Amino acid sequence: MLYHMVNYRRQHLDSIFSALGDPTRRAILARLEREDGLSVSALAKPFAIKLPAVIKHLDVLSEAGLIRHSKTGRTVTVEISTDPLREAMAWLHRYERFWSGRLDRLAAYAEKKEREARGKRA
Repeated sequence: MLYHMVNYRRQHLDSIFSALGDPTRRAILARLEREDGLSVSALAKPFAIKLPAVIKHLDVLSEAGLIRHSKTGRTVTVEISTDPLREAMAWLHRYERFWSGRLDRLAAYAEKKEREARGKRA
């Protein structure tokens, strides 16, 4: 039982990060963050790709749980769903301690090298 829960969560995180890995999908989410509740055609308008390609991107985002849609008549409205983003951020925060210390050391090293280079030029 625990294995299945862990495996499901891993697969769910995989689908979230995979969906976020595409710049078009990130742009769609950014647009929905600014203007939530857009129709599919309004959402597709600024992109240089055809409507079927946008719909495929929306399917990937929907499968990852990053968006939800509703249909009224012939109009499909798309909204952002923030729970999966929170889940991804929580996962990233657990590992932040590994890279934040390394980034601090890298910054200190770069500053030291910059001071040394200035000292040689003076």
